[in-house]
Amino acid sequence: MSIQISHISRSFGDQQVLKDISFRIDAGEVVGFLGPNGAGKTTTMKILAGALDYQIGNATVCGMEVADNPLETKKNIGYLPEQNPLYTDMYVKEYLLFVAETYYIGKEKYKRVDELIDLVGLRPEFSKKIGQLSKGYRQRVGLAQALIHNPKVLILDEPTTGLDPNQLVEIRNLIKEIGKNRTVLFSTHILQEIEAVCNRVIIINKGEIVADYTDVKEITGFMGNDFHVEVEFSVPFSEKEFGLIKDIKSIETKDYKTYRIIAENDIREQLFDLAVKSGKKLIMLKLLEKKMEEVFRELTK
Repeated sequence: MSIQISHISRSFGDQQVLKDISFRIDAGEVVGFLGPNGAGKTTTMKILAGALDYQIGNATVCGMEVADNPLETKKNIGYLPEQNPLYTDMYVKEYLLFVAETYYIGKEKYKRVDELIDLVGLRPEFSKKIGQLSKGYRQRVGLAQALIHNPKVLILDEPTTGLDPNQLVEIRNLIKEIGKNRTVLFSTHILQEIEAVCNRVIIINKGEIVADYTDVKEITGFMGNDFHVEVEFSVPFSEKEFGLIKDIKSIETKDYKTYRIIAENDIREQLFDLAVKSGKKLIMLKLLEKKMEEVFRELTK
């Protein structure tokens, strides 16, 4: 287990921003933390990174309570905040060596910095000042500083905000590559990033965990275990004919020969056989999925 949050609550004055949230993330998972602006994503990540205290509950990283072991937990965490704090007057390599010194890496710092420059794709720009870099390359510098001490856990707060389409793809691919040998938690409100990068997603809304999908593919499936099928025949089917399929729970007629069916199991093969036996042509048959946007709106409205 890399991260565990248990019954955490946090308020700022009279405004409660986290309301008794709990989740755990095991080693090796790449988890998207999804929610609208103001949902509590950044507050949760700051708590895990040790940048913000928590009033109620427990937060542990690599088995250690964050509040009781601030230095030890920080050794295991690489943190990239939403507003990437960089010294823009420093050269890329100079800055990364400076960060390495703050972690007491010692003589190995030169080798480590060179490794990271190649890992995050900074080699073409490493001789420039950070202030001369594009937003995409600045994010790469931010990722490099978060990885400099080889942490077991990487916490990224909206790392792709403000990037152009090409930069988005590059940073997403980089996160996937980095996530092959460490735990990654990154927040976003961009649904495509979840599909592109994550193997799990936790959704937060108004300070509460409203969903936890252990498989990202579950998001685009319908809630529950039912199968939703849409079928079109050349001519209408009768209720009696559909009654031959026992797993059907309900049928909605979209037009006189197109039907949306909810069933306990995948009945596509049975519908095909039914059409063949009745001598009616099957025009269309598909298993329906909800778009991720629809699920997100349902959970966060």
